[in-house]
Amino acid sequence: MSAPEFSHVIDLRQITDQPVVLEPDEAARRRLAGRFGIPAINAMRAELLLCLEGTAVEAKGRLTAKIIQSCAISGDDFPVSIDELVALRFVPARQTLVPDEELEISADDCDEIEYEGSAFDLGEAVAQSLALAIDPFAEGPNADKARKEHQLGGEVASGPFAALAALKSKD
Repeated sequence: MSAPEFSHVIDLRQITDQPVVLEPDEAARRRLAGRFGIPAINAMRAELLLCLEGTAVEAKGRLTAKIIQSCAISGDDFPVSIDELVALRFVPARQTLVPDEELEISADDCDEIEYEGSAFDLGEAVAQSLALAIDPFAEGPNADKARKEHQLGGEVASGPFAALAALKSKD
């Protein structure tokens, strides 16, 4: 497994009541943009308050970013601002898994990030939060113009005869 593009490891013993501020440098933002398939991440900042609850850690705060994204319709690049609340929960990895054992997972378990030892990577978790905040179908300011130029309708026909109907309408 390769190293994450933006890593900021937190040791449980370093957690204080002060917020943790993460701002990747230009090189890390460039690598993250490549990973997420967008032209650029011009700015990215997360400010999180960490709260230790036994061996679990709650991380809550805000993630902001200024990115350049390609329009899903026209392909033109356009700026997007992201401002998201972040709520993460880090828990120790489950040590014993029995093969073929049925495992029940609650809805809360789905939002937990497991870590091993006494440290976890807050930077990678923030990077994943940014990835989830990026709209893969975002439309830029020229989307409507591109739809008209390329005769893209709002509704897409489906079914076995949709392709034939599209060919017939071009005659």
